[in-house]
Amino acid sequence: MEFVLEPTAPSLEALVDQIAGCRACASELPHDPRPVVRVSGAVRLLICGQAPGRRVHQSGVPFDDPSGDRLRGWMGVDRETFYGRPEIGVAAMAFCFPGTRPRGGDFPPPPRCAQLWRTPLMAALPRMDLTLLVGTYAQKWTLGDRVRPTLTETVAAWRRYLPHYLPMPHPSWRNTGWLKRNPWFEAEILPYLRHRVADILGQ
Repeated sequence: MEFVLEPTAPSLEALVDQIAGCRACASELPHDPRPVVRVSGAVRLLICGQAPGRRVHQSGVPFDDPSGDRLRGWMGVDRETFYGRPEIGVAAMAFCFPGTRPRGGDFPPPPRCAQLWRTPLMAALPRMDLTLLVGTYAQKWTLGDRVRPTLTETVAAWRRYLPHYLPMPHPSWRNTGWLKRNPWFEAEILPYLRHRVADILGQ
């Protein structure tokens, strides 16, 4: 049976409950769905990545992995702040772990998830100041025809998308080589990111 959104706009709490119970992609996933999203009405900084990885699927906690450690370092916050401050939210392009490719790396996020949930979720977060667009999928969905041909070009053009969006590479260890080839990311973008995060958190 195809999953259909309710015709009326739900409250954020009701919407998060609907997301938690979503089974729209159950027949396509190699495991039981476990949607992972962390938002509240106080969210001002939203982190939008690709999809949960295997470790996050198991824990149910977003960015509860080495990628999250690197991301928190980029943002200049510790775990307590990252998970304890309601101003910080996490909502990826897909809420369930899509599974691992036979040769390594995760499958891309199923597009159905964003088609179902992205628009109503964004509408239910009225206090948003900044969205971190982590990776190509989030950048293409959000920026549309303003996205550049490659992730590197989009991230390099980061000033064009301010003040509401900041495109970034994924903090995965797989991107360590990218970071070494593009030192301007840490030199130019991270100081700006840390300043915005501190401002949003009132630090």
